Amino acid sequence: MDFSTRQIANLGVLAAVSIVLTRVFGFIIPVAGVGALRISFGEVPLILGGILFGPWAGAVTGLAADLIGYAINSHGGAFFPGFAISAALTGLIPGWILHKHRENLQWWQVGATVLITDLITGVFLNTLWLTILYGQGFFVILPARLLARLVTLPIYTLAVFLINRAYQAYRRGVQ
Repeated sequence: MDFSTRQIANLGVLAAVSIVLTRVFGFIIPVAGVGALRISFGEVPLILGGILFGPWAGAVTGLAADLIGYAINSHGGAFFPGFAISAALTGLIPGWILHKHRENLQWWQVGATVLITDLITGVFLNTLWLTILYGQGFFVILPARLLARLVTLPIYTLAVFLINRAYQAYRRGVQ
């Protein structure tokens, strides 16, 4: 994990954008009396961090965004390290899968990676963390979380694909 100054600056911007999208523009929908469903687009910068700068850079971005974001605005909840792990994995998994192919990604590759990442972190792990934290049944919370993913999956895919394409075009023009 040897990051250049430029990479650190870019990752800091991605973490900041993630914090704003999650903490300011995100909203929580109660499910079974628990704030179990947060709709936000804060995962997009984490996924981009992994794809553009590598899996470890994505993991660091996710971890930083979660820890700093919690310190800024906790949404009234207690700190739970499981969510920090999920955020780190949200940056790590796409970087691990797509970083080496980032220059010619197809939309279906991005979509499949976003789906895999979201199933592992957003659906399984975050539902597990909420179950542990609030004592609600896993399968009570799961259906609403799956439904929300049907909405966010195409938006995440399109955003990541288009931003990656624009960034790669920019890099080709600069060099």
